Amino acid sequence: MGRTLRTVTDTPADDLKPSFRSDVTVELIKHTASDADVLFAARVSTAGEQSLDELQKDPERSKGLINYLMRDRHGSPFEHNSMTFFISAPIFVFREFMRHRVGWSYNEESGRYRELQPVFYVPDESRKLVQEGRPGKYVFVEGTQAQQELTGRVMEDSYRQAYEAYQEMLAAGVAREVARAVLPVGLFSSMYATCNARSLMHFLGLRTQHELAKVPSFPQREIEMVGERMEAEWAGLMPLTYAAFNANGRVAP
Repeated sequence: MGRTLRTVTDTPADDLKPSFRSDVTVELIKHTASDADVLFAARVSTAGEQSLDELQKDPERSKGLINYLMRDRHGSPFEHNSMTFFISAPIFVFREFMRHRVGWSYNEESGRYRELQPVFYVPDESRKLVQEGRPGKYVFVEGTQAQQELTGRVMEDSYRQAYEAYQEMLAAGVAREVARAVLPVGLFSSMYATCNARSLMHFLGLRTQHELAKVPSFPQREIEMVGERMEAEWAGLMPLTYAAFNANGRVAP
């Protein structure tokens, strides 16, 4: 299955006005990913090459095999597939994303070669603002109305000033790769991220909170928003694998 890849276009400088977002964009661009891919890879170990219609021939047996592989952490059969996502999110999300290296490939838009667009992250009212407790044992709680208003006002003012400085440097002939240094990590960037089911499960185990998880995780909310949207896409592609992941504590095999 395939889709036309997204392209990022520049907007003329005269039309550039800062805009603010509290959400993220995650789109499944293309994939070769199904539960049959897991069965195909697993059964070659014992029965030689199998046809990809094994899932339809004996669905209960196939479901059991996938659950066995997940439960006993036989991970390599879950690598024989691919998903490519288009992601638009704040830069600080991508810096966390790229801690995940095994089984992932990334291509991010370049501030050296194109003028960066003034789209910035400002959290909405659902984002908990206050951290309580010590490192390793803390929680986030709701901010007050005054804190929410302060956060929005200060962030928007700071973003406007930073982007004006960026534009001033570009207008004076300063190279994009130099001028971009004044821009904050709340600026939105975009990238293609390609992974397989095994690497995605590892990502989800660390970057989402879930009641079925055996191992608790405490992700930053913004990268969790990305993870939730990726998970929803993957669940539709590989429902048996997804069910086994949840049934076995959301631990990557």
